[in-house]
Amino acid sequence: MSVPASFSSSPILSLTEAATSISQLHQAHAYMLKTGLFQQTFAVSRLVTAATTISHHGLSYAESIFAHVHRPNSYIYNTMIHAYATSETPILAFIIFLKLFCEDSEVYADKYTFTFILKACARVCRGKEGKQIHGIVLKDGLGDDVYINNTLIHMYAKCGCFEVARNLLDRMFKDDVVSWNALLSVYAEMGLVELARKLFDEMPVRNVESWNFMVSGYVNCGLIEEARDVFDVMLVKDIVSWNAMISAYAKAGAFGEVLVLFEGMQSVKECPDSCTLVNVLSSCAGLGALSQGKWVHAYIDRNRIEVEGFLATALVDMYSKCGCIEKALEVFNNTLMRDISTWNSMIAGLSIHGSGYHALKMLNQLVSDGFTPNEVTFISILSACSRAGLVSEGLMMFDHMVHVYGIQPTTEHYGCLVDLLGRRGLLNEAKELLNKSTVKQSPIVWQALLAACRNHGDVELAEYVARKLLELDPKDSAGYVQLSNVHASLGRWNDVTDVRMRMRERGLNKEPGCSTIEIDGNVHEFLAGEGVIVEPPRLKA
Repeated sequence: MSVPASFSSSPILSLTEAATSISQLHQAHAYMLKTGLFQQTFAVSRLVTAATTISHHGLSYAESIFAHVHRPNSYIYNTMIHAYATSETPILAFIIFLKLFCEDSEVYADKYTFTFILKACARVCRGKEGKQIHGIVLKDGLGDDVYINNTLIHMYAKCGCFEVARNLLDRMFKDDVVSWNALLSVYAEMGLVELARKLFDEMPVRNVESWNFMVSGYVNCGLIEEARDVFDVMLVKDIVSWNAMISAYAKAGAFGEVLVLFEGMQSVKECPDSCTLVNVLSSCAGLGALSQGKWVHAYIDRNRIEVEGFLATALVDMYSKCGCIEKALEVFNNTLMRDISTWNSMIAGLSIHGSGYHALKMLNQLVSDGFTPNEVTFISILSACSRAGLVSEGLMMFDHMVHVYGIQPTTEHYGCLVDLLGRRGLLNEAKELLNKSTVKQSPIVWQALLAACRNHGDVELAEYVARKLLELDPKDSAGYVQLSNVHASLGRWNDVTDVRMRMRERGLNKEPGCSTIEIDGNVHEFLAGEGVIVEPPRLKA
């Protein structure tokens, strides 16, 4: 696009391109209308481009600008098509694309137009429309364009036309690693790891993205060992490679492996990003590894990484679960950009530490700051009330959750209520609550009531609940174990023997307990009756 020399260096265009808010764009737009600059296609194209990059609301604003442009050029059309193709509503890209073809003008689709609209086809799996666009590409003489062909391969694969995608790859006069990755990425994303591996082995050239697709493909299928095998033989790794494995181990609860990999990143001087740090902090929280969590926090401070959003949430969660509620509050109070997950993490931390009144106060502050509590918020609030013995407050919060915020109670909410009532010995009330609830077929809430029966020595109700559990899940040992513990706490050893005999007859075994402890910076994990089985390394400062 040629730039008119008369206004190519106009300050308003520089301000438009540097805008970070809709209000700034409104000012630039008003100036262009007032000065007549809006009639210049180049100036309008800068305004449209800036609007599409601001936010979702900016995209709507860009559409309103586009509707008032008298003769949009191909650049403006392409900007709008690309913006919608990568948005939450990619189907709207077709409207702009059709408008381009219906306009009685000298504007024609180019290779960028086709690339963007084919991406929209892939996003919404519109293979029929993609095939029609492919026909237009061939008619316009762009059939040999490598970029369009790469997008076509990806589009056909996303729409399930794998044979067409592979034939197109094989017929390309000049392919590149991106062409192969276009198909490989879809195989990996869809969990077709056997096809992905076969294609990966055929590739004449691989780049780091090729390896990453294989790692993520295995991870998405839960094949963590296979993913690790690929990861270990990679000659070149980037942050995506490391994050894929770290996230996989964190999701699987293999927190020790997360810390091992994080130390590996440090040894090769790969700089972690926010995703890495969130997973490492979550692993420290899961292991109770305070010293390692502090090391990560110090790393964040040393590198002046902004603490907000998920990173702030992970820090609050780590300090809370490692017993440092004051430090968690300090991080929370120093975080300027909080989201609902940060609030939830802080309330959950206060709940863990038995600070029920403080948690309720935090809920009020959350609402005052313009946030709306969600179902996770109320799980933490009900848990906080339970731990602090705040029965009336907990019941009131449950009522507010349902009738004020319209949140449908889940198993976790009822479990918290049962625990709340059970701790105060209100066992029959808890029983009646469950029998009237929508989750009365869920074993976990009855297990909570059975645990309360054990704590209060109510054998009669315990036997009722145990029978209920066995009806719901005859193969679950929890009911037997809890009932046995109730009898044992009252010295009824014959009944204990009888329950254990019934367990053996049904072939049921109690799952062994597991615990972790941090000693001198090393995290040790134990199973009941076993020795040390995991010792992640201590991170070096």
